[in-house]
Amino acid sequence: MNATAPIPFETEATTLGPQSLVPGVRPVSMKARLEALAAHPLVSDRLQKPCDLGLFDEVARNQLELFSATTPKT
Repeated sequence: MNATAPIPFETEATTLGPQSLVPGVRPVSMKARLEALAAHPLVSDRLQKPCDLGLFDEVARNQLELFSATTPKT
């Protein structure tokens, strides 16, 4: 009998120890990781309410009935 040699697995060093990879899959490079992080929009560490007061209040700007030509009936 002729036994076939096992396929050698590539390994990747991680913080948990060496991890074996599926054949045909290459490890993720640091450049690819940084590009993926840079593609995401910036998000704050804590949830923040939008600044909806004074000059930045976009809801108050949309109140066009103040300038409408119709007058209220009294």
